Amino acid sequence: MDLKDRFLKYVSFDTQSDENSTTFPSTDKQLVLLNHLADEMRSLGLQDVTVDKYGYAMGTIPATEGCENAPVIGFISHVDTSPDMSGKDVKPHVIENYDGSDIVLNASLTMRAADFPELPLFKGHTIIHTDGTTLLGADDKAGCAEIMTAAEYLMSHPEIKHGKIRLGFTPDEEIGRGVDYFDVKAFGADFAYTMDGGYEGELEYENFNAASATIDIQGRNVHPGYAKDKMINALQVACEFNSLLPADQRPEHTEGYEGFYHCVGLNGTVESARISYIIRDHDSEKFEQKKVYIWSCVDLLQKRYGKDVLTLTLKDQYYNMRKMVEPHPHVIEKAERAMEMADVTPVVRPIRGGTDGARLSFMGLPCPNIFTGGMNFHGKFEYCSLDTMRKATNVIINLARLWAE
Repeated sequence: MDLKDRFLKYVSFDTQSDENSTTFPSTDKQLVLLNHLADEMRSLGLQDVTVDKYGYAMGTIPATEGCENAPVIGFISHVDTSPDMSGKDVKPHVIENYDGSDIVLNASLTMRAADFPELPLFKGHTIIHTDGTTLLGADDKAGCAEIMTAAEYLMSHPEIKHGKIRLGFTPDEEIGRGVDYFDVKAFGADFAYTMDGGYEGELEYENFNAASATIDIQGRNVHPGYAKDKMINALQVACEFNSLLPADQRPEHTEGYEGFYHCVGLNGTVESARISYIIRDHDSEKFEQKKVYIWSCVDLLQKRYGKDVLTLTLKDQYYNMRKMVEPHPHVIEKAERAMEMADVTPVVRPIRGGTDGARLSFMGLPCPNIFTGGMNFHGKFEYCSLDTMRKATNVIINLARLWAE
């Protein structure tokens, strides 16, 4: 199966994860694709193919003769799609030799180059996009397709020397639980790469430190005609809390290494309300300062309205993988060399987000992130370049070669 057909097959699976679920995986439908990938690995002749009780699908490309002692490397991608938009009944459209102009998604929706200025950079590429009613699922089925296509190539070309290679496919990355039960020891790799980036050449080994903050507000509802000095409007308290956070540290005003507070939820009534945030910063000291500031805002409003009115739940989610990857510079150097061999210019930049690789790095498996060719993840304007996907596949094959040297 070629790369395009494999990708189109994978996006036909509805694998949306559910952040409100208490099961793992959070949705059973992810297991359908995970089991399909296991069957596909078996059909290609991979060894040690397993799907464990948590849904993790793993397999082995055995080392070629003479390379049995080379470091074991792994390639990992996730099967789930974002809860932000439906991934059911995806209808991908393929544009051959894209001309760089606006893309009509459907009769009422157009992806305009004026709004997405990177579009003209893909002139001449084969572009796969949505029909404007669902996301596409390139995040991260592009990565899944690239890993499996590279595996098929290596299995059918035994003349390419490589060490033992492990493949891993995970659920629930989009809701931050992707490696909650990942067995690093069973995976058995010395180093790994997540195929979960975007634009061609992206190579990432720095990510945000991340935390979540939820403020529950207990108001006091009194008839508004007689509310003077009695009512505590929980919604107004929530708005007041939000106004205390620096406006210039919202996502829409930040870039590069700049961190932010992002309000992701506000709901309630006069009687009770809840406001939720994610907190992000690459710098660990600034990250800690942001959490302290959240506490200080809660403390201020508790003094104003009463200690029982506001309750803060603050949880760390993941940390910057840089300090776990930097002691192994060859992991990055080989990725850069593999890209150059594929006629790709490496673009080393921080991830303004997180990947499974961030947590895996802290679990003892250094795991930087590599581009896949997908763009505009998590929404109806998602698309990917098949040309860039092919280059990502070649990077995987090149890495297999390089680690055997």
